[in-house]
Amino acid sequence: MLLATAGTMPVPFPFHGFTQGVRVVKLNQLGCIVGGVALWSCAMFGCNSPLIRSQSPELEQAAAPEPASWADDESPQLVGDVTRTFGLHLLKVEGVALVNGLPGTGSDPPPSPLRDILLSEIRTHNITGASQLVASRDNALVTVTAYLPPGVRKGDRVDAIVKAPVGTKTKSLEGGYLLPVRLQEMRLIQNRIRTGSVSADGAGPVVVDAVFEGRDDPVNLLRGRVLGGVQSRITRPIHLVLKDEFRSGRYSAQIGRAINARFHYYDGGVKKGVAKPINDKLIELQVPVHYQPNVRRFVQVVRRLAIAETPADRIARIEVLGRKLLDPTTSASAAAELEAIGEEALEKLRAGMRSDDPEVRFYAAEAAAYLDMEEAADVLAEAAESESAFRWHALAALTSMRQVAASEALASLLHSTSAETRYGAFRALRKRNGYDPLVRPEQVWNGVEYHAIPTDGPPMIHFSRSMYQQIILFGVDTPLRPPAVLFAGKRILLKGTADGQIKVTRFSKGDDGDTHVLCPPRVDAVLRAVGELGANYGEMLQMVQQAKRNGDLQARVVVHALAEPGRPYYRDKKESASKKTAPSAHHRGWPELFADAVDPDEDERERPQDVAPYVDPAYESSSEKESAGGIWSRFRLWGGDE
Repeated sequence: MLLATAGTMPVPFPFHGFTQGVRVVKLNQLGCIVGGVALWSCAMFGCNSPLIRSQSPELEQAAAPEPASWADDESPQLVGDVTRTFGLHLLKVEGVALVNGLPGTGSDPPPSPLRDILLSEIRTHNITGASQLVASRDNALVTVTAYLPPGVRKGDRVDAIVKAPVGTKTKSLEGGYLLPVRLQEMRLIQNRIRTGSVSADGAGPVVVDAVFEGRDDPVNLLRGRVLGGVQSRITRPIHLVLKDEFRSGRYSAQIGRAINARFHYYDGGVKKGVAKPINDKLIELQVPVHYQPNVRRFVQVVRRLAIAETPADRIARIEVLGRKLLDPTTSASAAAELEAIGEEALEKLRAGMRSDDPEVRFYAAEAAAYLDMEEAADVLAEAAESESAFRWHALAALTSMRQVAASEALASLLHSTSAETRYGAFRALRKRNGYDPLVRPEQVWNGVEYHAIPTDGPPMIHFSRSMYQQIILFGVDTPLRPPAVLFAGKRILLKGTADGQIKVTRFSKGDDGDTHVLCPPRVDAVLRAVGELGANYGEMLQMVQQAKRNGDLQARVVVHALAEPGRPYYRDKKESASKKTAPSAHHRGWPELFADAVDPDEDERERPQDVAPYVDPAYESSSEKESAGGIWSRFRLWGGDE
């Protein structure tokens, strides 16, 4: 079959959208004749006929190595033994755009490469008067950056990072709106900007960093985010790359069959395998829906699939893995390998969940969750509540489950005393089902989502810094002492009344007259009032923070309760306090459910070694090392100050 195939074979390239050369595979007439004879012999005598065997030493050497005999070896050959992974890096896309709607705090940028790019971009939208638009002090030139995570699908949304460039005369981006911008990969090669195809589009209101980090540093007014403001135009598959010593079309196909025997998805009602061998070196993987909250987990499990194994050998291996699962030092890898085996391993995972060791219970429950075992829900909820090192991965595993028990477990965590656990559970519930009444916004004011959640836990107000301008009130009856005076921005004033109510006033310009709202002394009522009167996200956050500082609010106020990734789990808690022993290994990096993809350097540090990205040596160059700070770090507006 391979001999009869003609055409071109693309060489894998690590950056989406760039055009590179291709390797051309030419077939001579003899090859075509041999291919035809092979097809005929398959039809007449079966595919074991010697007529289809390679007729030269070179072709014999190109054949895939035979799998090891499992009877003579302790373990089978796994997918991870013969492949590397490509596609788990963040895909950085960039552009130059205009922020408008500023109250005179923008500037006319001087001549520069950035200005030229912006004018060209505006003109592609058939907008006349581009120069006058850019020159207005109500507008500002900005650079826009976004990071598309591994496995992102077309239509998925991520945050945009917006910055005024070095040397700008712009004073503030607060209150601005990012006009539509197209984002693409960019590389600086031989002092020239090279761009790939457009990978994403961005637009939306800018939330400046000063809202979250304070106004003491003027730089915080010149950078910010458009929360969830970038929509991906592409779907990013994950790729397995065969190591050179295993490279062959036959072996690539064999690995693809092994993966598809375990994982599949449905496309228009048609069942399809997730693996698609592209050539003798590259296999494309589609991430199943239930693994999308944790793409790295899917890759980890795929790499632990046996390429070829008899049923008897699999049964023997399950017994060995069952014993390893009960040992905390080997439970993590054993659980992932049992998960790769599938339903045949459920009994061993069930036994692991009954262990007295919390580490063993967690790893067993995590693997069982991705196999949709109902009993895993309560074990994972306990792990998320009691052990911070397991929290994010426990929540991601609960998100993957289709069982009602998983929803109930996540809902129970909304009452936790931990801000991380409560917000993480909320985020997981929303990922599972955005139409769930428990997590569906009650109100939306100018893009600000408001959620009021009844809870038995301590009152808390959470403000998100990623994906959504989102306020979550845990405890709908949370009181707010009537303030002497409290502002929500420059135009909304709150004051207590003599009868213990709170009067909210919006001052209006011109002859429209001021607007007054009287509400009871509860946080829920006040947030609804200022939202209806037009307060923006930053103004509502500053109002709540000021009420907390004044002593009018006793509830906890939290901004973006996501912790650092890669927390260690210490088996000996006493030793962990003194730092005398190293922590046991745990999953490194973020599950995609919680990866906000705004710190690529952190993502690089936390990537597991067995899933390091593959870069074809033919295209590896020093220019890639320059891109860590972003292509815009090489440019500044001419005539400005450092």
